[in-house]
Amino acid sequence: MSMLQEFRAFAMRGSVVDLAVGVVIGAAFGKIVSSLVEQIIMPPIGLLTGGVDFSSIKWVLKPGDDSDPKHKIAEVAIGYGAFINTIITFLIIAAAIFLVVKAINSMQKKPEETPSTPADVALLTEIRDLLKARPIDRV
Repeated sequence: MSMLQEFRAFAMRGSVVDLAVGVVIGAAFGKIVSSLVEQIIMPPIGLLTGGVDFSSIKWVLKPGDDSDPKHKIAEVAIGYGAFINTIITFLIIAAAIFLVVKAINSMQKKPEETPSTPADVALLTEIRDLLKARPIDRV
């Protein structure tokens, strides 16, 4: 089997195709959730916190200087507000995935559990049934 045929067989396996579809849908779902967080959830939270826009919150370590156009110095800052947005986005995605998995699990049929009897009990039951089938001749 040539390398191309092996690759084709690998790429066309169901699990690889399912994974590719999952990645594409996951990326689109991530964009939807990011939009939900940034445009719907964070503005009311910012309003509750006094009009704070979380995405612009930062801790400036070294301020920038653009007074000289030839020698601009960029600001050095830690943008922890964007990090807060990312955490909220992650929590929403995790909650949504949890609910989807829970719904899928509840829709799947659960196999009926048959109680298993221990080997010694099964053997004794078989002996009992054999004894009932053949009456014992008494002398």
